[in-house]
Formats: sequence, C-alpha cells, structure tokens
Amino acid sequence: MNTQRYSPLSIGLHWLMLLLIAAVYATIELKGNFPKGSEPRELLKHWHFMLGLSVFALVWLRLLARLIKPVRPEPGALHLLGRLMHLALYAFMIGLPLLGWLTLSAAGKPVPFFGLELPALLPADQDRAGQLKELHETVAQAGYWLIGLHAVAALFHHYVLRDQTLRRMLPGA
Repeated sequence: MNTQRYSPLSIGLHWLMLLLIAAVYATIELKGNFPKGSEPRELLKHWHFMLGLSVFALVWLRLLARLIKPVRPEPGALHLLGRLMHLALYAFMIGLPLLGWLTLSAAGKPVPFFGLELPALLPADQDRAGQLKELHETVAQAGYWLIGLHAVAALFHHYVLRDQTLRRMLPGA
C-alpha cells in the first residue's frame, strides 16, 4: 500500500482549485436567476470568466508541482484508472477555461482577468463563437460527471479499499 503524501503545495492547490471550480460553476448557474443585461447577471458572468481563467493559470503550477515532487502511483489496474482519471481532470482544467477564452475572443468580447484584459486568441467570428460556446457548455456538463466520479473514487478508496489514497491528499492528515 502506498502511504506517500502529496506535497503541501499539491494539497493546497488541489483544495483551492476545488473551491475555484465550485465557484465557477456557481457563478454561471446563479446568473440565470437574473434578467439579461442586469448588473448582477453581468457581474456573475465577469466573475465566471476571471475564476475560470484562475483555474487555467493554477493548473500549470499544479502540473509543475507534480513534476517536481511526484507521488509513487498505486500498483495494478487501479494505477491505470487513476492515471486516466487524472489525465481527464487535467484536460478538463486546461481545456474548459481555454474554450471559454476562445469563445470570448471569437465573440469579440473582452477577456477580463482581475483588472487586465487578456488578448483575443481568435479573430471575431460570431458563428465560431456560437460553436465554441456550445462545446464549452458540453464540456462543462461532462465536468459535473468527471468531478463526481473523482469524488466517488476517493470515497471508494477510503471506505471500501480502506487504503491511504484519500488521506494522502487531506490537509494536515
């Protein structure tokens, strides 16, 4: 059984990114409670963009932390499933914010990031913006399942297999 803990940086980034991703989802879900063009709706969209781009920025730091201090993987089939899950999660944390940035770029809209305006990655093209937005929303819906499977896997390790997988990622455990 593998009892090697993740680094404090990896643990901190894991839980920070969970909170950020929850906030990204919350802002976009809550915006629907307000009329189009209203100040609260626009503010929620603005925060959705900035928090999503924060996930995009932090995922690179998280990958760097994994490279600097890798954790020995579990042996066997669980190792393969775990690697595939982590690969999917990293693709999600990179791909979804990137799709959002591309969508805003193609829509000709500003890309806000805490007082900065990031450059457009594509020229304005409303048809492309619509396609990218649809893809962004589809990947976001799949994200609910991906995050849910990740949580279920952690609980399975903890309560069924009774190994240390979950404890290795808990702060202070």
